[in-house]
Amino acid sequence: MDVLDAQLVPAVDGVAYGLLLFVVAAGLSLAFGTAGVLNLAHGTLYAVGAYVGAELSDGTWGGLAIGLVAGTAAACAAGAVLAAATAPLTRRGHLDQALLTFGLSLIGGNLLIDLFGADERPVRIPAQLDTSVSLLGHRYPAYRLCFIAMAVVLAAVGTWVLTRTRAGAAVRAAADDPQMLAASGISPRLVHTGMLAAAGALAGAAGVLGAPIIGPGPGTAENVLMLSLVVIVLGGLRSLWATLAAAIGVGEVQTLGVSVAPDWAPYLLFAAMAAVLVLRSRAGVLAAPGGHGADGGEPPKDPAAWLRRRVTAVVARGRSAAVRAPGPAARAARRAAPLGALLAVLVALPWFADAYSLSLAGYALALGLLAVSVTVLTGYAGLPTLGQTAPFAVGAYTTALMADAGWTVGPVQAIAAAAAAAVFSALTGPAVIRTRGTTVLMVTLAVGELTGTAIGQWKSVTGGTDGLAGFPLSRPLWGSGELLEEGDLYLYALVVAGCAVALTLLLLRSTAGKLLTGTRGAEERMQASGHPVSRYLLLAHIGAGALAGVGGALMVTVQQYVSPADVGFEIAALALLAAVIGGTTSVVGAMLGAGLIVYTRDWVAGSWPGHGPLLLGALFVAAVYLLPRGLAGLARRPPDHGEQRGAAAERVAPPEKARAEQGVTS
Repeated sequence: MDVLDAQLVPAVDGVAYGLLLFVVAAGLSLAFGTAGVLNLAHGTLYAVGAYVGAELSDGTWGGLAIGLVAGTAAACAAGAVLAAATAPLTRRGHLDQALLTFGLSLIGGNLLIDLFGADERPVRIPAQLDTSVSLLGHRYPAYRLCFIAMAVVLAAVGTWVLTRTRAGAAVRAAADDPQMLAASGISPRLVHTGMLAAAGALAGAAGVLGAPIIGPGPGTAENVLMLSLVVIVLGGLRSLWATLAAAIGVGEVQTLGVSVAPDWAPYLLFAAMAAVLVLRSRAGVLAAPGGHGADGGEPPKDPAAWLRRRVTAVVARGRSAAVRAPGPAARAARRAAPLGALLAVLVALPWFADAYSLSLAGYALALGLLAVSVTVLTGYAGLPTLGQTAPFAVGAYTTALMADAGWTVGPVQAIAAAAAAAVFSALTGPAVIRTRGTTVLMVTLAVGELTGTAIGQWKSVTGGTDGLAGFPLSRPLWGSGELLEEGDLYLYALVVAGCAVALTLLLLRSTAGKLLTGTRGAEERMQASGHPVSRYLLLAHIGAGALAGVGGALMVTVQQYVSPADVGFEIAALALLAAVIGGTTSVVGAMLGAGLIVYTRDWVAGSWPGHGPLLLGALFVAAVYLLPRGLAGLARRPPDHGEQRGAAAERVAPPEKARAEQGVTS
């Protein structure tokens, strides 16, 4: 009884925290399950409400009411802006939506800092609530008890609206059969906008009311977003009661779990998220009569019409190729030209660039290898990933620990980093390759977050949040001197990156690469013909992990420092953006995309201090809108109908297919 009594306050805190997450997650669930938008800016909508509420709070009931109205309205308006921004992407899939909304979250976060400052904002609540009351013999904050009551009322009203009103019926119809909804005279586009605006309003209201619990400050938006994603994964999208139970569970882990098992609590949430996704996806695959295609979507509604389109497209391409097909030598020269031009510029860089620019170029090469590993998985294997920073981190920390132990020969470090990252990818690969579509994004995100948590917790090895520094410099060869000059560091990074890219291109253009591409485009057909598709995907996952490990080794060699911030979620998103900028099947394009990102984030932002996230967010938005097929697509002829369907498959199933996926949307 003493133990239960001691944990009473954390348990009640968990209920309050869970209800807060439920209100936020309910909005995220509306955006994803109904409007079909994977909104990575949802945490920023919460921050909008929290900042506005904190700014208007003056310790009176009137200030609290005005703050609640203003914060909810501001977040609602931001949700409507998101609806307008994502509307052109409804046919392009969740990957583009995720990148766009993440870019908008960077822009919004930077604007919030400009408006309200970078420090945590104090929140003043009415004096009647700014006290404590007796709760079973314990003193407990009155505001938190009041918040529990308000969250229950808000959840009850939202449930009633969704299940008992015409507006709720329209929402359910938009999720289940948008064509029928349109036939009844209600615009699905209007429902789409209304859902994202309502989701923003929920997040904003939660931000205002939850500010005294999770106050506005650095990292608030990302923390709320990650926890909300965990809630909707655990609870699913079909039942608000399941979402409520999942939110309470997450809240208890965040409070009671930290109190009871502090060493294990940080791992529980994302481990549970990954397990649920994999098991749910596996159950869906067994239940589906034909399994998944590469895009994770449902079969065409009119197979005959689809077959006619495909035959027409093949015939048209064949006629065009017969007229214009270049010879083998011309094709090889055309493929090698971009790589040759890029290599020439990179080799000449030390002769006209300063030390700072060379250090940025070396880091861009490291990030470029990470982006190429994303390209291998996303463009060739059809597994869009937000978790390649996990093997990247393994390679980086392996290199730093080897240098600290006296193993300073660069090639040895790179090989060891690749081997360690490959082993890590072999262990995590079976969970990833069993999923498809949006579920892959979520599973890999969970793997990345678990790895980041382990790095932060394992202080005796990784240095925790302080990172590792002060280890000996690397040497390019046995018996050579240390890499002291920026030019030498850059040239070493260029050689290693060049070898890694050349080997990757060789493998991708071999028979193994063609089999991998065939797996992405026609998985069911490959399985029917006896190909071990799972083995191909696992080998691709291991190879991409090894490549990411080499990138991590290069990063440590170039910057002589590594911390959790260097291998976190933002870096994963940047690598995915680099792959999309280049074109999801272009290795050279991924390297160029990484260079553009580093140039925008570090060099250009240096001329406008404090606005790096804003510039980077603008790059996200511009890349999604202006480069739907990447830089590589600019040099290609416009795709026919068949190629457009293939490109859509590469960029994750579109929203109307998302409900047929067997992972997070089941």
